[in-house]
Amino acid sequence: MNDDTHDHDHDDEEAGPVQEPRLWQGNGWTARVIKNEDDDGWAVAMIKDGEPEPALVGPWTMGRDKKNPKPLDTAAFNTLVKTASEVIRRHEQQLHAILHKSIYVWTEQTGELKVTLDIVPDDDDPYAMLAAFDQMGEQVARVRVAASFKLTQASAQAWFANDFRAPRS
Repeated sequence: MNDDTHDHDHDDEEAGPVQEPRLWQGNGWTARVIKNEDDDGWAVAMIKDGEPEPALVGPWTMGRDKKNPKPLDTAAFNTLVKTASEVIRRHEQQLHAILHKSIYVWTEQTGELKVTLDIVPDDDDPYAMLAAFDQMGEQVARVRVAASFKLTQASAQAWFANDFRAPRS
C-alpha cells in the first residue's frame, strides 16, 4: 500500500509567486508581457499589487525567433520593479509639489515666517489650509481658503496685514 498521499501539485501552488516567461510576480509587483497593439512588437506592463492600472507600460524585447517576446527572468523583473517604483516616486513628488507649497516672508512684527498652503483635493468640496509658522516652527495662524488660492509673497504679506484673517477668494 502506498502511504504517499501527499499532493505534490498543491505544494507548487503555495511555493511562492508566479514566475513564468510572460507573467512574473514578486516584491509587491506583477510584470505581464503583452502584445503591443500599435505594432508587431511586445510590451511589458508593471502593476503594483492592489492597483487597478499599470504604473508603467514599456516596450519589451523580442526573443531570438523575432516573433515571440523574450521571457521574463529575475534580473529583468528586478530592473522593471526599480524603474516602475521610480515612476511612482516621481509622480508622488510631483503631486506633493502641486498640493503643498511653502514660502518664507519677512515682516517687521514677527521677523521671518514660513507660510504653507496645503490643498485638500476633495471631489465635492476642495479647499486649502493657509498657515504661518514662526522661526521656532510654532504655528502662529491657520485659515481655510479656496483651493484656487495662489500663495505668493504679495498674498502672504496681504494676509499678515489683515491680521491673519481668511483672504477672500
